[in-house]
Amino acid sequence: MCVGAGEGGGAAGARRMASLPLQLVVLGAVLGVALAAAALILISFVAFITATEMPPLHQHEEERFFLNAKGQKETLPSIRDSPTKQLSVVVPSYNEEKRLPVMMDEALGYLEERQKQDPTFTYEVIVVDDGSKDQTSKVAFKYCQKYGSDKVRVITLVKNRGKGGAVRMGIFSSRGEKILMADADGATKFPDVEKLEKGLNDLQPWPDQMAIACGSRAHLKEKSIAQRSYFRTLLMYGFHFLVWFLCVQGIRDTQCGFKLLTREAASRTFSSLHIERWAFDVELLYIAQFFKIPIAEIAVNWTEIEGSKLVPFWSWLQMGKDLLFIRLRYLTGAWKLEQTRKMN
Repeated sequence: MCVGAGEGGGAAGARRMASLPLQLVVLGAVLGVALAAAALILISFVAFITATEMPPLHQHEEERFFLNAKGQKETLPSIRDSPTKQLSVVVPSYNEEKRLPVMMDEALGYLEERQKQDPTFTYEVIVVDDGSKDQTSKVAFKYCQKYGSDKVRVITLVKNRGKGGAVRMGIFSSRGEKILMADADGATKFPDVEKLEKGLNDLQPWPDQMAIACGSRAHLKEKSIAQRSYFRTLLMYGFHFLVWFLCVQGIRDTQCGFKLLTREAASRTFSSLHIERWAFDVELLYIAQFFKIPIAEIAVNWTEIEGSKLVPFWSWLQMGKDLLFIRLRYLTGAWKLEQTRKMN
């Protein structure tokens, strides 16, 4: 009997020892979930208390003017004014004295030829110098002198705001019925604006005259992956997942800098924009989807140009943080979108 009892006790002890790892796994999982929830709550709290309630729409006194071809100050117009041009092209530029001329030559060559073919076509190109430390403004101003300040204008920001802030400043000073965002590096072939115009027109009827056509490089993904390192490819896929998971669904390439907006869509979206740096495109499209603005994604020709301002790791880290904060700040009510909201 004693031997049997000993054997029974040993079996029970063995079972208890066997179940111990399982209990530790369950405990570890519970602790992991609790820590993750605590971290999310903490991040949400930080996102909430650090959020600015209204987008920073301030202008320095020097940013309210542009120099005409004679070097005289003239007051910039406002997007709240009635449009007087068919197309405005906004070119955000930071330290672009070397790459800007190639882009401007191609853009202005196309726009001038289009105007010759159709004398009723009117345009303007707005170069926004985002606090550059080089001669970007001087290089851009030469085009103002060549083509006239009715066609080319240069806005020089007092300090660097970020690409989103520069684009917004240009859009708020534009005169076009349609407004095109175009990068200073000339990576997208400028005549592809016609593809965006067709994509925009195909979205009609436009609700409240609002619509957006986004240039897309998604069709070039396989080629671009072949040219990138595994690390950059991993960062790209991670960023695209975060965009889809947190903010914008249905748009494969949110970051292409070639976007065409109706004047009304530009006013509605950019007056609600908070992000001023690289991830601003994502918030722009998040706002557009909230307001149910129709969006077309159009394949464009694109070539990677040397001299990118993106630092592979730190820029992607900054964008990842911005994506998380975009979602959390709208989710917690720190940032709000209202159907009746107007530009400040």
